[in-house]
Amino acid sequence: MSLNDAKVVVIGGSSGMGLAVAKMAADEGARVVIAGRSEEKLRQAADEIRQPVETRSLDVTQEQAVQAFFVETGELDHLVVTAATGVAGSFLELETPSFRQIFDSKFWGQYFAARYGAQRIREGGSITFFSGVAAAKPVDGLSAYAAVNGAVEALCRSLAVELAPLRVNAVSPGIVDTPAYAGMSPAERKRMFDALAARLPARRIGRPEDVAAAVISLMKNGYVTGSVVYVDGGHRLV
Repeated sequence: MSLNDAKVVVIGGSSGMGLAVAKMAADEGARVVIAGRSEEKLRQAADEIRQPVETRSLDVTQEQAVQAFFVETGELDHLVVTAATGVAGSFLELETPSFRQIFDSKFWGQYFAARYGAQRIREGGSITFFSGVAAAKPVDGLSAYAAVNGAVEALCRSLAVELAPLRVNAVSPGIVDTPAYAGMSPAERKRMFDALAARLPARRIGRPEDVAAAVISLMKNGYVTGSVVYVDGGHRLV
C-alpha cells in the first residue's frame, strides 16, 4: 500500500518520534499535517521536514479542540498520535494530579483523537497509537506510564474490532534518544544511555527513525490490525 498522496495526520509531530514519522511520511509522498501545542516548534518542524507540510496548533487534552481540529482537517487516510506529557515518579511519592496529567495527555488525548478522527478516515486507512515499554516491563518510578500504556494497548485491540475494517495498531517504543531527555545534562544523558545500551539485546539506544519506520510499515500494511509492535531493542526481555 502506497502513501503517495495519502493524507497523514501526526498529532505530536513537532518533535522527537512524531517528527520522524512526519518526515518519513513526507518522503513517501504523503500530504502531511502535523499538530502540536507549540507554534514555534511546529514552525521549526516544518523547516526540518523540507517538504510541503501543514501545521496546526492543538492541545489533545481539550476534547472540544480535538473535535474542532478534525472538523477543519476533513477526510484523511492515516492518523498517528504520539503526543504525551507528564512526569515520572515513585508510586507513593507522585501526587495524584501528576498521575492524572499523564492519563489526560497520553490516554485521553489518544482517545479523543480516535473518537473524532475515526469517522473521517477513508477506506484502507489506519490509526496508530503510541504505547511504551513500561506496559510490558515493570520499571521503578514508571507505574503511571505502565498503567496508561496498558490502557492504550487495550483500547487499540478493542477498536481494531469495533471500528473494522479501519485498522488500529500501536507501537511500543523503549528508551529513545529524543528531546524528552533534554532536561538532563549531556553527561548524565550519556551515562544513562550507555548503561542501558549495555543491557539491551540490541546493544544501543533507540533513535526516532527506528520508531518511525515501524509506524510507516503499519500504515502501509493492510493486513495488520490490533497489533502492538515493540520497538524497544529487546528492553521488555531483560
